Amino acid sequence: MPCPYCGSATTQEQAKRTSLGYRTFRCVVCRRRFNERSGTPFNDVSVPTDIVFLVILWRLCYPLSLRHLAEMFLDRGLVFNHETVRSWEALVAPLLTEYLRARRRGKAGLRWHADETYVKVHGVWCYLYRAIDADGNLVDSLLSSHRDMAAAKRFFARSVEVVGHIPEKVTTDGHDAYPRAIRETLGEDVVHRCSHYMNNRIEQDHRGIKGRYHPMRGFGTFHSAARFCSAHAEVRDYFRHRTRMDEVVPLGVQREQFRVRSAELRAMVKAA
Repeated sequence: MPCPYCGSATTQEQAKRTSLGYRTFRCVVCRRRFNERSGTPFNDVSVPTDIVFLVILWRLCYPLSLRHLAEMFLDRGLVFNHETVRSWEALVAPLLTEYLRARRRGKAGLRWHADETYVKVHGVWCYLYRAIDADGNLVDSLLSSHRDMAAAKRFFARSVEVVGHIPEKVTTDGHDAYPRAIRETLGEDVVHRCSHYMNNRIEQDHRGIKGRYHPMRGFGTFHSAARFCSAHAEVRDYFRHRTRMDEVVPLGVQREQFRVRSAELRAMVKAA
């Protein structure tokens, strides 16, 4: 294992392990000692990385509060409070978001459905812009404190940056900012359809964040809300059990897919 301090590959593994069971090493060049988590975001975390990943995965996937998660792990002999879960989320959620965004680059379709929904942050309603393609795959999500032209342009510009291409057709509701934002950000050749009926697909897809958001009773800060919404959208899309609308996937296949994908995310977090 290379040294996290000087980058030297000449290291020696030591017989002693840390209290959490991680291997320890000694660098021959700078003579410093380190372990498997030295130089990673989890260096100062007092529990194993696997536990941190599991807590945040449950936090993003299931309607559990911060206190619920702390109570659930008491049976495993792990004692931490809800603020600890919040600090772990600040470590893990950006890693998951960055990894999953890079992983799905170029995979979104050419027909997008865009819309915004409401999210309460510190007692104030904010706007979560979301877009999916015709098969229900995530394009992007963006939390904004305003519902205006600047926010719509920023959302479409970032969507193109995330997926790596411009769509052929975009369907939205009747918000006045969308026609100009699409024309100036995506180009004149992009077909814009404005219809509540045609955009019912994204309206129904809002159920994912709404079902996860309501038990939380809002967010405390805009930064934490934006971080959670982005990570939730990416993780939810990653664990989807279908690739096309109305495709039926047997329950056994769903569970196996969840197990394999969860193990891939865990390996990514441990390697970060």
